[in-house]
Amino acid sequence: MRIFLKHNGLSIFFLLLFLAALVLQALAGHADFNEGQLRHDNPTMSLGRYVISSQFAVAVLENWQSEYLQFTLFILATVWLLQRGSPESKQLDRAGRESDKDQLVGPHAKANSPRWAKAVDLRRTLFENSLLVVMAAIWLGSWFAQSITGVNEYNAERLDHHQLPVSWVDYLGRPDFWEKTLQNWQSEFLAVGSMAILAVYLRQRGSPESKPVGAPHHATGTDG
Repeated sequence: MRIFLKHNGLSIFFLLLFLAALVLQALAGHADFNEGQLRHDNPTMSLGRYVISSQFAVAVLENWQSEYLQFTLFILATVWLLQRGSPESKQLDRAGRESDKDQLVGPHAKANSPRWAKAVDLRRTLFENSLLVVMAAIWLGSWFAQSITGVNEYNAERLDHHQLPVSWVDYLGRPDFWEKTLQNWQSEFLAVGSMAILAVYLRQRGSPESKPVGAPHHATGTDG
């Protein structure tokens, strides 16, 4: 168990943080929702009902989709785009998909390389793009789920004000959907861009997200 925790400490740490934050978000969101209900003389909702409601789901999913969009774009952009001096960038002479030799695929694969890296057919194509494909699929899936829960929440508010509900397609063009979407997108783009440029000049000793402390500012990549 001790070895397992050591070898998987990073993923376990963030999984526990995620679960704790999700529980606390549910508790805080439930309390806030019921306060709003009481202000409008509407019935309150139990915690169990709240966590399966559109109100809670849309609050969660609008953040999930923006996070996975961030990673999707970052994975794709860093194949081709460079930032001189940043550990978030590849070396300046390695833009693009790189050669089979550099990527250790096909005849250049090593004995301990993943089996699909040694293939020469569709399996290798899928494997060499699998990270981008999965991240994009999670982003699109959570964005779609956000739109479904969002229209349910939007229509509930309209019914409270004696207005007719709108269709899902109509909701996709509404300011409510895009405000919820873009408020998260802009923060993710700012965070990634800030990391790429600040890591040129700032350091964190021992972190793989930073260059070595003594590496010159113009050194690009994590090796300095």
